Amino acid sequence: MEAVILSSVDKVIRNRGDIERNFRFASVTKLFAAYAALIAVDRHLLDLDEEAGPATIRHLLGHASGLPFDEGGPVSEPGRRRVYSNLGIEVLGEHIETKVGTSIQSWIEQTVLEPLGLSSILIEGSPAHSGEGNAADLAAFGRELLEPTLIPEELLAEATSPSFGELSGILPGYGRQQDNAWGLGFEIRATKDPHWLGATFSPSAFGHFGQSGSFLWVDPEVQLTGVYLGDEDFGQKHKDLWPGLTDRMRAGEEF
Repeated sequence: MEAVILSSVDKVIRNRGDIERNFRFASVTKLFAAYAALIAVDRHLLDLDEEAGPATIRHLLGHASGLPFDEGGPVSEPGRRRVYSNLGIEVLGEHIETKVGTSIQSWIEQTVLEPLGLSSILIEGSPAHSGEGNAADLAAFGRELLEPTLIPEELLAEATSPSFGELSGILPGYGRQQDNAWGLGFEIRATKDPHWLGATFSPSAFGHFGQSGSFLWVDPEVQLTGVYLGDEDFGQKHKDLWPGLTDRMRAGEEF
């Protein structure tokens, strides 16, 4: 079972599957945590360059804090390499809680989900991977990322531009990338190879995929966003399927 949606800024262009059924998001959850952090920055409750844990907010969002994947102390100095880290996003969540006076889950609910009317989406555990919801609401969030209403365009542009230069690192599921480009919570297509997005995508395309077999992408060059949710965990099937599927989506073809 899967659900797929292609949207422009203001409407769904085409869809397939049960778009009202809830699926697990896994790491696509990180996009909501990142957006909630950016809202706190815009409200002057948080500064991207303030210290949080072993690094700064900017390091944590850019997976450049040096924290490991899920537990333990730093494995690298901040800003030296891209170490993909669930722990880093959880440390970020804990730091946000001290700044806004409520749990990170409530902050995401109050600042992102409720204003956008994303009633199917639940994030009750880790801000790095616990989310679930339906494709219709995830696509609505993608449209917000095409034309933001909750944060200034300039802040989103900063968050979706490469951070800390060309840092090497492991892209989960796809191996080491010499330029493992990442923004502030958003993975950036850049020149990664192999990658889950197809070869036609612009280097500025951004989004995230999850080990639950999920993705959300945004390509500003063509002003389109696409989502995929499924009930099968990420594996070789997705590596084979997604590049061609996303290329067809971007081209507006049947999928």
